[in-house]
Amino acid sequence: MTSDAFSRPGSPRSLRTYPVLDTDQVEAVLALLADAARADGQQAVSEQGRLQLRGGERDGVSHLLLTVDDDLVGYAQLEDTDPVEPPAAELVVHPSYRGQGHGRALGTALLAASGKRLRVWAHGGHSAARHLAQVLGLTLFRELRQMRRPLSGLDLPDPVLPEGVEVRAFEPGRDDTAWLALNAAAFAHHPEQGSLTQRDLDDRKAEPWFDPEGFFLAERDGRLVGFHWTKAHRQEGLGEVYVLGVSPDAQGGGLGRSLTTIGLRHLADQGLPTAMLYVDADNKAAVSVYERLGFVTHETDLMYRTET
Repeated sequence: MTSDAFSRPGSPRSLRTYPVLDTDQVEAVLALLADAARADGQQAVSEQGRLQLRGGERDGVSHLLLTVDDDLVGYAQLEDTDPVEPPAAELVVHPSYRGQGHGRALGTALLAASGKRLRVWAHGGHSAARHLAQVLGLTLFRELRQMRRPLSGLDLPDPVLPEGVEVRAFEPGRDDTAWLALNAAAFAHHPEQGSLTQRDLDDRKAEPWFDPEGFFLAERDGRLVGFHWTKAHRQEGLGEVYVLGVSPDAQGGGLGRSLTTIGLRHLADQGLPTAMLYVDADNKAAVSVYERLGFVTHETDLMYRTET
């Protein structure tokens, strides 16, 4: 089912909203994202957004397709699943069609669909995205840093685990429920990571990059107290500190730093030359830890929102 979100009489531009995309539409969006990534140097839609393109309808998620003469030239995704925060969106216009008002059309449609309560990611923080945010009346409120460090010649102190803590690899199926509970507790303050569901975990386990041997769990007396999930981007030569979390009652004892070291050594052993991670700029404690581990800021993603 589709609904008209934007249309101009006499104009070849059309914008429609879908609760779910068919196979051809998904492939067209993925091709658009690939073209934009080659031009921009990074993805315009996050991993979670790309996963939500596939696998059928998802509660609270809608897809906006902007076409010109039946050619797909713009895409936006709106996710309205957070019970407190405004709906979050990502959008992209094909590089060959930029500067023609298509980004503004997508943004205007997103504002209308969200009741003018909207958060929008600008991955890479490019000047065109900053200008569009200003045109739409959005203000900057979140900065997400991508940090990197070399893995070649990795020289880090041996990890020292807190008393009674052991580290093992994640076992799919057996550890799913316990890990989801720990992830929710560790990221209770983080609206995206902390709300992951079994379906979200299953989506990631089905991805070609998933490797349980690089998914480290810290356990004390049979209870999970921390984890470091690593991810290998082999084509790009990057190893990622994908998610690192520690139970609130186990924080402050050095477990996070030890898990980070264990994961970095694993990535280095895979022959990956560079490590990367994402961290909120206002998380001063985490930024400081990563800087002491040799990470420096590589690029920045910005989130804008309507005034509340």
